[in-house]
Amino acid sequence: MTEKIQKKIIVPVDGSENALKSLDYINLLFGPQHNIKTTLFYVMPRLPAILIEEMKKSKETSKRLQDIESRNTEMAQQLVTAAKDRLLDMGFTKDTVTAVFQKIDVGIARDIVHWSEKNKADALIITTRGRSRLETFFMGEIATKVLDYCRVCPVWMLKGSVKHKHVLVAVDNSKNAMRAVAHAGVMLSGTDVDVTVFHSKRDVKRFVPYAVLNEFPEIQKFWRRKAGEVIAPFMQKARDNLIAAGIDSDRISVKAVDGSRQAAADILAEAQNCKAGTIFMGLRGYSAVADYKMGSVTRKVLNQTRDMAVSVVP
Repeated sequence: MTEKIQKKIIVPVDGSENALKSLDYINLLFGPQHNIKTTLFYVMPRLPAILIEEMKKSKETSKRLQDIESRNTEMAQQLVTAAKDRLLDMGFTKDTVTAVFQKIDVGIARDIVHWSEKNKADALIITTRGRSRLETFFMGEIATKVLDYCRVCPVWMLKGSVKHKHVLVAVDNSKNAMRAVAHAGVMLSGTDVDVTVFHSKRDVKRFVPYAVLNEFPEIQKFWRRKAGEVIAPFMQKARDNLIAAGIDSDRISVKAVDGSRQAAADILAEAQNCKAGTIFMGLRGYSAVADYKMGSVTRKVLNQTRDMAVSVVP
């Protein structure tokens, strides 16, 4: 299938080798032959306001401030150029790779999100450090804020080094999950990536006490059958949508399992089993409450992922 729509990907860079792993990932998943346009984006930090005001008080320090700003701009140019050269060395062409930097406006994370959404990016791919201060926020301050601020653009959180092209699309019966399927279809069309559409049925033990289950074991069988009937049309819809997007039907497999007490653990286990390098999922699932910005399953998957990318669709 010939691709007609060029997909726009934004990759924030900061000069670190860790951030450049996003470029290796793009090359692995898409390659130079894929119809994508990659923008490397860097937000220049600034000196504290109190220091700037102090340096403006004399000609000597004011000149020093101008020299610092000039040097910062020079280094920013070198930084994005080096990142661009890395993609060009992989075989990407100059007309498909753009390098952009700007002075900080509101804040690094907000500026990344604003620029991505203003330029109608299809995806924002950002690496994480994998260090955790809080259980629910493992990602590093900037990556965490980017995910929190994005309301339109899907965010691909990359942790570690991805070695496998296989993709797992986690599906439930929520609208958000179907948006994740649609996003996967758009981004993966035209690639040679194999896709597993996956669902973990909720364990009835989450709703019924052990004592009751032991007394009425038929409840478990009934629940599994009913849960399978409920999710089946959504799994079929996901497969049909991926095929309609241009993914070869032979590359799509569908799998539903009798889940454990933790859906996130089931998703990660299946990702390991099928050697998936990328997981697509919605920001919130069917049990989402408006007050929660991120569903618990998505949060746990992000927290426990290693050497994998997780595409989170708002």
